[in-house]
Amino acid sequence: MSDAKKVEPSTSTANHANDFTTEGSSGSGVRKFIVLAVLVIVAAVIVWRLKGGRAEQQSLLDQAAAQANQPVPVQVALVKQQTVPVALTALGTVTAYNTVTLNSRVSGQILNVNFREGQNVRKGELLLQIDPRPYQAALDQAVGQLAKDEANLKNMQAEAQRYTSLYQAGVVSKESQQLQESNAGQAQGSIAGDKASIEAAKVNLAYCSISSPIDGVVGLRQVDPGNIVNAGQSTGLVVITQVHPIAVIFTLPEDQLPQVQRAMRSQGHPLVVEAYDRANSHLLATGTLLTIDNQIDTTTGTAKLKAVFDNGDNSLFANQFVNVRLVLSQRPNATVVPTSAISNGTQGAFVFVVSPGPTPASKLKNFPQSMQPGQPGVSTSGNQFHVDSVSVHVDYPLGGNSVLTDGVLKDGQQLVVDGQEKLIDGSVVSPQMQQSVSASGTK
Repeated sequence: MSDAKKVEPSTSTANHANDFTTEGSSGSGVRKFIVLAVLVIVAAVIVWRLKGGRAEQQSLLDQAAAQANQPVPVQVALVKQQTVPVALTALGTVTAYNTVTLNSRVSGQILNVNFREGQNVRKGELLLQIDPRPYQAALDQAVGQLAKDEANLKNMQAEAQRYTSLYQAGVVSKESQQLQESNAGQAQGSIAGDKASIEAAKVNLAYCSISSPIDGVVGLRQVDPGNIVNAGQSTGLVVITQVHPIAVIFTLPEDQLPQVQRAMRSQGHPLVVEAYDRANSHLLATGTLLTIDNQIDTTTGTAKLKAVFDNGDNSLFANQFVNVRLVLSQRPNATVVPTSAISNGTQGAFVFVVSPGPTPASKLKNFPQSMQPGQPGVSTSGNQFHVDSVSVHVDYPLGGNSVLTDGVLKDGQQLVVDGQEKLIDGSVVSPQMQQSVSASGTK
């Protein structure tokens, strides 16, 4: 048996393995170094960007603070103390004082339409003409029948007289004499019937000319020349509404009726009623209270009242909705402010009163440090104006104004009416006077 030979690993193979180990360790270190370098660069970029963003943000904040330190432009109006009406308010509907729907009372063809839609017409003015020829012929026929019956009446009367003479002479019987008298009486009745027929024919002929029964305004016409109309048809020919004067119907709660009645008795003249537009800011017309309805609506607990307006400028239209103010009395020396000056907050209603001079020191705590005196951009000029927040209580609206219940405001003070959303108590402002608004709500 021969000895087995031991196989030894070759030296070259071992050396190659060592080379691979060395290269793997060296490559891993290089990769780690590259990753670390990239992370450092990224971190440096992020830090650089953050510093630049903070600087930009601080620049924007400085600009905003500089703008905030400038006076806020606002519009102002004056507080007024004046005599104002004490009134009850309600919603009303304008109603034509008289409304007439014209219908034909005879049948026929329309020949003429003598009005323009929307035209003002007077009572008795001819509006439409229906073909009168059939009714003229009927009248002529009735006149002819009357003439015929009148001639027959004369003959019957003569016959009755002759038979009366013959009866008295004993020639004819009493029965014959009475028959002739009866014939004369029938002829007399025919005359009366003919005269009635003539009157009826004249009436129908007059109905061919349709005139306005009132003074008013003509609406949109429903028929044109050439149309055939019939007596009693449901569709009217035209509607006429009387708007001079015009009425307004409104309702008040039954609890307010005694107050109205006392005012009517104490004043000795009709109460003044004012009609305002939908926004309750513009006075449309002024009229007087005509009457209170004779019963209360049990379903709503309200009563209807009717007011009359001259409406000379045609500011009110039939079926128009208006805000009604029934004036009961006058309040002297009332504080009146524009409604636009009143704001509402958590503490209730308030206004901004404009006062001369910079912001008082007691109100500087409401402002950030950047707006304190001595900071860049904060003006300390003696021509400054600031605003003071003052709480108020509104009694009732009056057109575009409001009447206050307390006397915290004085006559002639300036109130901010536009720009309040940019203000806080003590803000510096640049006021500009707004066009004044009267207590009635009209500019």
